[in-house]
Amino acid sequence: MIRVAAVGDIHMGPDSRGLLRPAFETLPEHADFLLLAGDLTRRGTPEEAQVVADEVAGLPVPVIAVLGNHDHHAERPGDVTAVLRAAGVRVLEGEGTVVEAGGVRVGVAGTKGFGGGFAGRSGGEFGEPEMKAFVRHSRRCADGLRHALDGLARDGCAVRVALTHFSPVPDTLVGEPLEIYPFLGSYLLAEAVDEAGADLAVHGHAHLGTEHGITNGGVRVRNVAQPVIRRAFAVYELALDGEAHGT
Repeated sequence: MIRVAAVGDIHMGPDSRGLLRPAFETLPEHADFLLLAGDLTRRGTPEEAQVVADEVAGLPVPVIAVLGNHDHHAERPGDVTAVLRAAGVRVLEGEGTVVEAGGVRVGVAGTKGFGGGFAGRSGGEFGEPEMKAFVRHSRRCADGLRHALDGLARDGCAVRVALTHFSPVPDTLVGEPLEIYPFLGSYLLAEAVDEAGADLAVHGHAHLGTEHGITNGGVRVRNVAQPVIRRAFAVYELALDGEAHGT
């Protein structure tokens, strides 16, 4: 059984230094690795990123992250990424990474993702350049996720997890205002997960959403935004048959 710990939307700043460290230090008792599903900072400054880095530095389990929209606000995502990587965090954007868990190669593919909406109510590459750019960015993120998952399959990973900030499905947005669904996720992410294959998809971003969802292809989706899970991290157990269980 593979044990996956995950949390997103921790929105850390100087006044929250040390808040999560005690819980994170218990991770070896609960999980094989930790996923951070974006919005790790409040305004995307390197100083805030250092607070996050200090929370996870030296943990005895691998830490894998994607950035969120808040982590881009100061327009310094490269600096935020550098600070996190200096602390040993594997920050992904259209990339995959492999961890060993219980003698099994587990692959994690990650992208921030983007908005655009869901089947029947989604944006398209039509009209103004700004609209085309919006949808094309979402498509590029989804394509990166697909390629990363494909690469992990070729690399012989027995279990694969998709890590995003934006949601791939509307299921986990239930509780959010319908009007903002297009800004919370995109069906393109779910298409990428279903086409390439994964055993679990994890995201954040939807603070008022719902924890459990599923793609059309049957991949389990979990919204791990901290206001949703209401704890330092949630743990999901993955059997080698792909069955996912929350604990």
